[in-house]
Amino acid sequence: MNEVVKIAAGYILICLLWGSTWLFIKMGLDSLSPMFSAGIRFLLASVFIYTLMKIRKVAIVKGKTAVILYFVIGIFSFGVPFYLVYWAEQQIASGLASVLFAAFPFFVLITSRLMLPGHKFDLYKLSGIIIGFSGILVIFSKNININLDQDFYAMIAVLGSAFIQGIVAVTVKKYGAELNPLSMNFFPTIIAGVFLTLSGFLIEDFSVLVFDTNAIISLLYLGLFGTVFTFTTYYWLLKRINVVLLSLSAFITPVVALVLGWIVLGEVFSSSDLAGASLVLAGILLANMTGLIKYVNTNFRLKKA
Repeated sequence: MNEVVKIAAGYILICLLWGSTWLFIKMGLDSLSPMFSAGIRFLLASVFIYTLMKIRKVAIVKGKTAVILYFVIGIFSFGVPFYLVYWAEQQIASGLASVLFAAFPFFVLITSRLMLPGHKFDLYKLSGIIIGFSGILVIFSKNININLDQDFYAMIAVLGSAFIQGIVAVTVKKYGAELNPLSMNFFPTIIAGVFLTLSGFLIEDFSVLVFDTNAIISLLYLGLFGTVFTFTTYYWLLKRINVVLLSLSAFITPVVALVLGWIVLGEVFSSSDLAGASLVLAGILLANMTGLIKYVNTNFRLKKA
């Protein structure tokens, strides 16, 4: 399969799957506590990943840089940020959480400018991010009720999660080029799973846990599809495309959730939804404009020659 087709397919996959995870997190929190729910999710994911590694005979990289990255990803990409999101979704709607997390590309843009040598400040990318984020706000503005007194700390938690994950994404882009995507996921999911589960035992009230159908479906879906497939594909893509452009998937996932609700559940797709989705797509197109111009110029020169 052509590399460009693989990249496009991988990008679509993570957008589709991550578009559904907000709902499954919310569903699981009706029965399970935040730390325990997130911890079991990652422990299940590590079992799935280990099985895939055995089947595909993927070796585990154990160098110094790899071990440091495993702990960085495990604690600061999976552990702390996901707990913040899980905790916040007890207080605020999943739609609002997904909109707040759409600040992720802004943090990636700023961090990549500081950490990646030669990373130029691209006006196309900045403009595209602003337009795309405006589209998300247009889509959800009519449905999101914010009570700052009650929701403030939960909103800060989601923004904090996006900020931390933005830094880690750029760190992995800079130092994780030699790591296999499965290996890059395996140890971090174990670290996050153990960290969150043990923290849950120490901090949370286990008397409220209910392992009903919703809880089991939520854990299995988030462990396999929301972690193994998404993050393995994400780290594979991170080696091949610009980290800022990859981060724009955070704009697409809320739109995916909206479209799935329209197709599967028969929810209303209004004119403002269409306008907002159009802004998101326009923003992503603009953010990719530099690459598109280079592609056109290259092909034009080749044909002319």
